[in-house]
This record gives sequence, structure tokens and C-alpha cells, in this order.
Amino acid sequence: MSRGVIVHSDRGSQYCSAQYQALLTRHDLICSMSSKAGCFDDTCAESFFSSLKVEVIHGNRFQTREAMRRTVFEYIAVNYNRIRRSSSIGYLSPESFEAKFAA
Repeated sequence: MSRGVIVHSDRGSQYCSAQYQALLTRHDLICSMSSKAGCFDDTCAESFFSSLKVEVIHGNRFQTREAMRRTVFEYIAVNYNRIRRSSSIGYLSPESFEAKFAA
């Protein structure tokens, strides 16, 4: 099992509950929450996960967790980070954006 994974959520009561926080602690997960009334701080993450679900997950049946893991990794490492252009960074791919601004 992976340790130190960050779990991000809004400040909904279910995520602030002692039971949920204990679950995170029990599995060595790091809690991350959006700021109070901060509806825009997780927009990029929500956009990414929406794209992932629509383009990769929905409609697919994976035979194993490993098959799903490989598919998601390929989507992120090959398509999303290297090819897909983002309007929030001037219609560049994340890889191109980083290369352009790396010193």
C-alpha cells in the first residue's frame, strides 16, 4: 500500500468528521482540504479528474486493478502531460509549459 498519499476534499461535514479523519490516519493518508468558502482552489484537480473519468474510465471494464493502473498511468504520463493542451497555461501541454519556463 502506498504511504503518504494526499487525499484532497472540500470542507464537507463528512470529510471533517472524526471518523473520516481516523480512517485517513489509520491508512497513513494525508488530509488536504480546500479553504473555507474557497470554491476555486481545487478547480484544476476537478477538471483533471473529470477528463480522466470521461476519456478513460467510463465505459471501460478493466480485468484487474493492474490493468486499470497501467491505463491511468499511460493517460497521465503520455496523453495528459505531454500532448493535451490546456487553456489555463496558454494552450500548451504541461510538458511544453514547463520546458518553456524552466531556467
